[in-house]
Amino acid sequence: MIFKDYKKLVCETDLDDSSALLNLGRRWKKIDDKKEFNAKIAILGSASIQLVSSVTRALLTKYDIYADIYEGEYNGILMDILDSKSKLYSFNPNYLVIIPDYRDIIDNKPQILASNKEIDNAVSKVTEKYLDIFRTVHEKLSNCQILFSNFVKPYFDSLGNLASNYIFSQSIFFDRINLELIKNRPSYVNILDFERLSGYVGKKNWFDDSSYYLNKSAFSLEYIGYYCDVIARQFEAFSGKIRKCLVLDLDNTLWGGIVGDLGYDGINIDPNDAEGEAFLQFQKYLLNLKDRGVILAVCSKNDLENAKEPFEKNPNMIIKLEDISSFVANWADKATNINQIAKNLNIGVDSIVFFDDNPTERMLVKEFLPEVKVVEVPDDPAQYMKALDQAFCFEWNQITEEDIRRNQSYLSNGLRENLLEHCSNYDEYLQKLQMTITFESVSDKSLPRFVQLTNKSNQFNLRTVRYTEADIAKMLNRNEYSLFTVSLKDKFSNYGIIACIVLHFEKDVCFIENWVMSCRVLKKGIENYSIEKIVETAKKHGCKKIIGEYLKTKKNSMVEKLYEDLGFNADYISNDKSMFSLDEQSMESYSQSYYFEEE
Repeated sequence: MIFKDYKKLVCETDLDDSSALLNLGRRWKKIDDKKEFNAKIAILGSASIQLVSSVTRALLTKYDIYADIYEGEYNGILMDILDSKSKLYSFNPNYLVIIPDYRDIIDNKPQILASNKEIDNAVSKVTEKYLDIFRTVHEKLSNCQILFSNFVKPYFDSLGNLASNYIFSQSIFFDRINLELIKNRPSYVNILDFERLSGYVGKKNWFDDSSYYLNKSAFSLEYIGYYCDVIARQFEAFSGKIRKCLVLDLDNTLWGGIVGDLGYDGINIDPNDAEGEAFLQFQKYLLNLKDRGVILAVCSKNDLENAKEPFEKNPNMIIKLEDISSFVANWADKATNINQIAKNLNIGVDSIVFFDDNPTERMLVKEFLPEVKVVEVPDDPAQYMKALDQAFCFEWNQITEEDIRRNQSYLSNGLRENLLEHCSNYDEYLQKLQMTITFESVSDKSLPRFVQLTNKSNQFNLRTVRYTEADIAKMLNRNEYSLFTVSLKDKFSNYGIIACIVLHFEKDVCFIENWVMSCRVLKKGIENYSIEKIVETAKKHGCKKIIGEYLKTKKNSMVEKLYEDLGFNADYISNDKSMFSLDEQSMESYSQSYYFEEE
């Protein structure tokens, strides 16, 4: 079997087909043209992890991640981590997945009628144990990102219903452990939420005690696809492949009926009607997505005026026009309109999720825009929220202030366009934006956004290098690196951090190791300002030369000529890699034009 066919089989296999997935895990060894490994992953667990490793490796291929995986021994978490000579450390993974089991700590639970102090001590003792494990790994593998499973609470509790009435109960103990680990986790640790998955499946289905006693499996293998998908999706986010825009149909998607036939007051979003209530609940869920930073857009086959009327005039509508960052309603095909939405928002079509009740429209988008994630929409609107939620379209590594502000900056674009129309030239427009800019070193506060923007930016990205928070933390502690963020405000909105820069100093040379920028702020002179600050920083470090590299990808052609446009000399140019430099003499007199006030 060749790799292309293997990946196709994985992509076509449903997560609930555990037998097929287990078989695909075994067939990995039979691939004739294996790709070069692009991730080194160690998996340690208290229970058996062999099959978890096998199926995870298979699912990772959906995201073009080809993993070299180290499997720890059964119940080998402490054995591998505490032994400095263990094979784990010689393997030197980029990522470490740690999967504990409730049986590891159940004997540490508080006694019945324990005092509050005794309960706090019990929780603290367990929490500190795992925080120590994180610190030990980080000391030995400073560039390793840790993925830690929270504890899946057992289905049984000797207190029965009383478990919800006393804080010394087993159930509350596990809740508090999970909460304390979230509150105290270092930036280089991500939590895998298997407790949520087990709740969705149902505890009585999740646990298979017979299987545990026979082969030490911590959960029923019937759900191994869903289990391993939680892990694989986290790696998809690490790789920068994230979705950030939800494109919605209107008729029979946001409301019941066809607005062109029924009018804005005839559509069904009646809170006193079962179907109408379902549509309203779905709208509430969509606003929750918007509040966490997902861009909402509309793509409807409708007259524009008819399509907007429910938002403007129907008092039951929960979503308003100001919640929609791009509104397209016409009679063109939806693939064409989705392309237009992507251009309006200046994002890639691979950042888009499409939700439409019409299967014909979904099929068309799948065929002509395979990069778009198309959600399979059920017939019953009461199931819409579940369908979108369980499609796991918006799996990010973190949420930042910039995510929350994103919709406002897009909505302000209309004001910016109006300003541009009343300016005689583009320079006048930039001046009237009244932009203020900040260039500063990465801090604990800006670290999550730095990692996020670095990993999700694809168009303005000179080298497309991905970093985990562990990678960034390591560089911050090394004198030969300087890491910076650039933040922007204008008269209409606060963009927050919109550019990230990594500089590597070696002797008297400054290498621009990474430089990314949000596409929301293109053509505003950010790159001109940033390169001046890079030159200024290099001079302070005593550098006599600055080197920039461009590594070509399918998505970053827009910056292919950036260094040349900024006055760098072209030292080497090929189809996939180019090198540029600025010498000491050029650095001394270097100057760029831009329209900012520094804050």
